[in-house]
Amino acid sequence: MLTRPWRSTMSPIPSDPSGTAALDSYLDSWAPAPVRDEDSLHAGPVAALSAVFDLPGSAAEAGDPIPPLWHWLHFLNWPAHSELGHDGHPANGHFLPPIPNRQRMWAGGRCEVTEPLRLGEPAERLSSLSAVTSKRGRTGELLFVTERREFRQGGRTRLVEEQDIVYRSGRSTAQHPDKLDESAPPRTDSPWQLPLRPDPALLFRFSALTANAHRIHYDAPYCRNDEGYPGLVVHGPLLVLLMLELPRRHASGRQVRSLSYRLRRPVFAGERISACGTPAGGGAQLSIATHREAQHATAEVSFG
Repeated sequence: MLTRPWRSTMSPIPSDPSGTAALDSYLDSWAPAPVRDEDSLHAGPVAALSAVFDLPGSAAEAGDPIPPLWHWLHFLNWPAHSELGHDGHPANGHFLPPIPNRQRMWAGGRCEVTEPLRLGEPAERLSSLSAVTSKRGRTGELLFVTERREFRQGGRTRLVEEQDIVYRSGRSTAQHPDKLDESAPPRTDSPWQLPLRPDPALLFRFSALTANAHRIHYDAPYCRNDEGYPGLVVHGPLLVLLMLELPRRHASGRQVRSLSYRLRRPVFAGERISACGTPAGGGAQLSIATHREAQHATAEVSFG
């Protein structure tokens, strides 16, 4: 369920059990105002992503409904190069929480579709802060920030989505494989399957389409030496869009009315992956599998 707009009511918390300042303590006066953006939703990005997915033609033409979440190709933010941090992310931003040594991870999200956005028609987006929650996990303290986005077109709200982003202060202590097996196939018997072996060129093209300069997607030495990954990391949004290709291809006559997704474990370039799907009642259960794990990412869609 989508949540209501958030307002800051936190009081400073001096420290966590380790003796360092708790993440909540940096947020007492942080209350970013809503932001309104406009976009013409021109057809170029949809045609480009269609080529990245090796489709025979564009997934949508001018006037057609945009496939679910393909609006991520629009309303992009291109900060000045000097405004990027060491990791390639913007050093500062309207909805970036003011915590030290900030590290960012995309955890998941939800979307409710009243009617799809249509390609080639002007649209507006209203972004606001929806929720902020501090939690302590096995790898340390985490700050969950939910951004709410309402999309309007033709004077009507067409869809509303929320994105859950997780922030930490400092590096993660999570463990990753030392070496990658690029030959082992996923183990799956799902009725819907879409195999893919993402390579560096595919990740580069997707980064360009989404204005994503995070170095984990294109700088292999940085991944290994600074982040502790065994190779380039496949974009979380790319995994989500790959899962959503399954209902688009196998249930093309049905409109997605709502969806939710969760990103659980990273996938690395060169690994053989499969988007897996099982129709269930009025929707479908989706996932991303490798030989290492059956659910690197999961999603659930409901049809109208």
